[in-house]
Amino acid sequence: MKLAIVLSSSNVETNWNAFRLANLAIGKGDTVSVFLIGEGVEYGKHTSAQFNITKQVQKFLEPGGKIVACGTCMAIRKQESSQECLAGGIEDLYNLIADSDKVITF
Repeated sequence: MKLAIVLSSSNVETNWNAFRLANLAIGKGDTVSVFLIGEGVEYGKHTSAQFNITKQVQKFLEPGGKIVACGTCMAIRKQESSQECLAGGIEDLYNLIADSDKVITF
């Protein structure tokens, strides 16, 4: 199954759970992509010992998970594209949705 996760929250527990689900799906053999939009581009800003988003993201990226963030949303927050999180656009979001079997939003 191709799963798209759209993350629009900067809430640490929500983001942690989104990446936990992404990791579970990859472990079951699914193809998973994450698109960050709005506050979601700040997904790792509030990582903590209890909600270790950094660890979940690293686990997600190891087997080939893909994270793309809205470039406009990143620019508003003065963030730059990185190897871990590429800047994309609304067309990338559209293509991800059109190409996925399931879309989940957080």
